[in-house]
Amino acid sequence: MNSTEQVHKQLRNIVAERMRIAILEGRYKPGEWMRQERIAREMGVSQMPVREAIKELASEGLIEHIPYRGARVASFSLEDIQDLYEHRAFLEGRAAAIAAGWITEEELQKLKFVQTEIEQNSAPEQVGKYRELNRQFHQLIYTASRRQYLIRALNQMWSVFPTMMIANFAATTALPLPNRDATDNEEHRAIIAALDAHSPEMAEKAVKAHILATSAHLISFLKSQ
Repeated sequence: MNSTEQVHKQLRNIVAERMRIAILEGRYKPGEWMRQERIAREMGVSQMPVREAIKELASEGLIEHIPYRGARVASFSLEDIQDLYEHRAFLEGRAAAIAAGWITEEELQKLKFVQTEIEQNSAPEQVGKYRELNRQFHQLIYTASRRQYLIRALNQMWSVFPTMMIANFAATTALPLPNRDATDNEEHRAIIAALDAHSPEMAEKAVKAHILATSAHLISFLKSQ
């Protein structure tokens, strides 16, 4: 790869990352059309790296192509939320079962530390910190599986989930789900206990139950809105 190609690749990666952050932070809204000319002008680049960045983000599920119309930020329905949570429950449950046989004492201590941090950052005004810690909690578990395919699949899922879906609904964008924190923490502690016991069956059951309970609570809340 010559220097010109390297510069072009770096620019494409920079544009893709800036667009990714803008989508995940809600500055590009669900359903918003991604017009290459406008984005290129906003970022001070040509349309080519923008076009390539859109293709990359489409492969990640952040953007969807609509035939004859263009590309837009992906949006989610309640049915999509249910499907994605059920996919997560299956994949993370399997990863947790495998992790139960491999997880080290150091990894368990880190998981317990993150859970302590979660419980200390549960106030409504700390929702951003809380969600990031929750992401870390789940990633620590499936990473402990040492199964690279599962890890890649779940990393990609977490790159858009649940941040983007939360941003799809005004009621959940800046506030935590009401009456969920205490139950969430109980479920997290049950997961830790199962992993600490190195029980694949208990770990898989606890993770699946936790994710499906969150799904049911979120969908019920959104329907009430």
